Amino acid sequence: MGGISAEREVSLSSGRMCAAALREAGYTVVEVDAGRDLAQRLAALRPDVVFNALHGRWGEDGAVQGLLEWLGIRYTHSGVLSSALAMDKQRTKDIYRAAGLPVVESRLACKAEVRARHVLTPPYVVKPYNEGSSVGVWMVADENNGPPQLDDAMPEVVMVEAFAPGRELTASVLGDRALTVTDILTEGWYDYDAKYKVGGSRHVVPAELPAEIFDACLDYALRAHQALGCRGLSRTDFRWDEARGLDGLVLLETNTQPGMTPTSLSPEQAAVCGISFPELVHWLVEDASCPR
Repeated sequence: MGGISAEREVSLSSGRMCAAALREAGYTVVEVDAGRDLAQRLAALRPDVVFNALHGRWGEDGAVQGLLEWLGIRYTHSGVLSSALAMDKQRTKDIYRAAGLPVVESRLACKAEVRARHVLTPPYVVKPYNEGSSVGVWMVADENNGPPQLDDAMPEVVMVEAFAPGRELTASVLGDRALTVTDILTEGWYDYDAKYKVGGSRHVVPAELPAEIFDACLDYALRAHQALGCRGLSRTDFRWDEARGLDGLVLLETNTQPGMTPTSLSPEQAAVCGISFPELVHWLVEDASCPR
């Protein structure tokens, strides 16, 4: 838990919640705040299983998964390749397209190019292609406002994506089962604060949607999980433009390490499906392996 990414605080919150639930489920738990000495600490601890509650770069992009593979330690959630693919938003879209899943136009561009001109016709979104939790997202709504003047904290290569209007939906997959769909209601953009601050958003779960859209979300989430080679728990996010019906439903991204905070979506969806939080973390631990 914790780690060194921009999502450190979220990961600490996830880790504390998971540790408490794992103890309730009967496991002996050691909480490890992952630093540069992680390999040495794991070698000394020699755990039976690592419950990976890290978020962001190094924790869910295949890096720590590779370390655990090298050490021969079983771990929860997805393996090296699927973690790396899902964390790279542009490669994720390439895999979606190959699997016949609907996405909006997007491309990678240098930060200097994005500052100089509109890379896509507004409205569009600019974001790091390898971060989560809506870290560093810029909305460009009107051509008259000019291109975004990205700050120095943004990486040199960013992802530029056509804005998908409509409702924010998400569906989790546990193993080979899509759980349910959540409709996420906010007063504006579903940004970092909306995701993690109490009262930042309201979740309607199960989402009140036409059966065709609800079923399509479940189908698409499971197909995305399988196309990326995910394991354990994943969550796929959508936007749905009601005016266009099924044609208005598009995939945004798949999260291979869904949040486990008090306001997180996947535990909430599991609970609606009759899976308590201790039961969920128990399932993930027993599912843990060391894939090659």
